[in-house]
Amino acid sequence: MGRSVANTRLCGVLLFAILGVSCEARAEDSQSWLEGGKLLETSGVTQLEGAGGGGLASWSLITGYESRDGIGANAHYTYVGLPNFSLNSGGVALGLFDRVELSYTRLSFDTGSTGSSLGLGRGFTFDEDSFGAKLRVFGDAIYDQDSWLPQVAVGVQYKNNDRGAIIKAIGGRSDSGTDFYVAATKLLLNESVLLDATIRATKANQFGILGFGGDQNNDYQPEFEGSAVLLLSRNLVSGFEYRTKPDNLGFSHEDNAYDVFVAYFVNKHLSVTLAFVGLGEIATKRDQNGAYLSIQTGW
Repeated sequence: MGRSVANTRLCGVLLFAILGVSCEARAEDSQSWLEGGKLLETSGVTQLEGAGGGGLASWSLITGYESRDGIGANAHYTYVGLPNFSLNSGGVALGLFDRVELSYTRLSFDTGSTGSSLGLGRGFTFDEDSFGAKLRVFGDAIYDQDSWLPQVAVGVQYKNNDRGAIIKAIGGRSDSGTDFYVAATKLLLNESVLLDATIRATKANQFGILGFGGDQNNDYQPEFEGSAVLLLSRNLVSGFEYRTKPDNLGFSHEDNAYDVFVAYFVNKHLSVTLAFVGLGEIATKRDQNGAYLSIQTGW
């Protein structure tokens, strides 16, 4: 309880600090708020829990196409179809002056017919709310082409699950938790390559869908998220992502995750991402690998 309150307070401090930076940046320049100065594709897509980045990894890039004088925003819907489960994710994100990102996403994990064999009932769902904030600390992925310095951002995601009783029954310690991460992203325009490495401190089980902490471990653990993306054309990118995850619950092993994806950017207002995603074992069900579809719209 004490750690949860402390985490919530820390989120609040970071959020106020971020908003303070954004207000200061806005006061320095009174140009159009809706300026879309970024190159196509450089806003990324929406990560599973709502941050700007790839499908699995959070990047240091700020969502939207705003420059330092503008505001960007997007809305997304993501569907992941697995052999025994499915996941729906939808949310919105706001990019402020290419410095600050605020996001909200609702995830719904459907156990389908497997819910009956797990003793939960057919079509039983776990719903999770994810609130995120990200601050670009230094570097510029687009303009720093003459330097090896990456763009670096720090971020926080507070997640709350609606199935506290079940989470405790399977060994989880809490139905809510806070992730903290540092992301470094380097865009090499001459090579048409984007690289990202992110370190996340987390207790989340299956992205928080099965709660936080467990009977095997209840400490924060550093986990890795990496992306390698090839810009195939002005509108098309392809890439690979890998994400490590903690293994906190004794009743079921948790595997690391990966995906291979293609994203098509129709324009700055619409993009579609298709992927093969491998999530391994989930709630005793092995080989949970399947299709990932995400649609994003905004400016």
